[in-house]
Amino acid sequence: MKAVVIYEAGGPEQLIYTDVSTPALKEGWSLIKVKGFGINHSEIFTRKGLSPTVHFPRILGIECVGIVGKSTDPKLIEGTCVVSIMGEMGRDFDGSYGEYVLLPNDQIYPIESDLPWAEFATIPETYYTAYGSMLNLHIEQGMKILVRGATSGVGQAFLKLVKGKDPSAYVAGTSRNPLKKDQLLQAGFDEVIIMS
Repeated sequence: MKAVVIYEAGGPEQLIYTDVSTPALKEGWSLIKVKGFGINHSEIFTRKGLSPTVHFPRILGIECVGIVGKSTDPKLIEGTCVVSIMGEMGRDFDGSYGEYVLLPNDQIYPIESDLPWAEFATIPETYYTAYGSMLNLHIEQGMKILVRGATSGVGQAFLKLVKGKDPSAYVAGTSRNPLKKDQLLQAGFDEVIIMS
């Protein structure tokens, strides 16, 4: 299979597109055909050598969307659309920067979606982060919420989750760019604060 492998820490030139062996199926794991993945800051830190537990060579990628290829779990049927995030993917074991990724069965989540793969791939880690933040805040009705970095993917996802739960929630967002104010208001923020 084709994959992007890092053999040693460094800059973007260390991302080597090459041929590697397709992972062999093992008990408790499934082989997923990767259809898309996001690129996350943690992967950039790892590429630079700033993740001391990661050993090279390594295929990075902490999230993916795809379809089940082969599985040791009878509930994960071949061809099923799935999502996987984190769980040390791309750190303790090879991740999603390849045509296939071998994942622990308990880290694979069947999903129904009609979204194109490129759009679907933008959701898992972004919304997982936003959802975790929303839960940790213990938001109650009537609270006013401030989202720092509202133009970011996580900021936009957080807004959608909060408004989906409570359309009357008051959510303000910040940006350093005054040209983004109208975009944020159209997205659903009730107020935009421009930070200098």
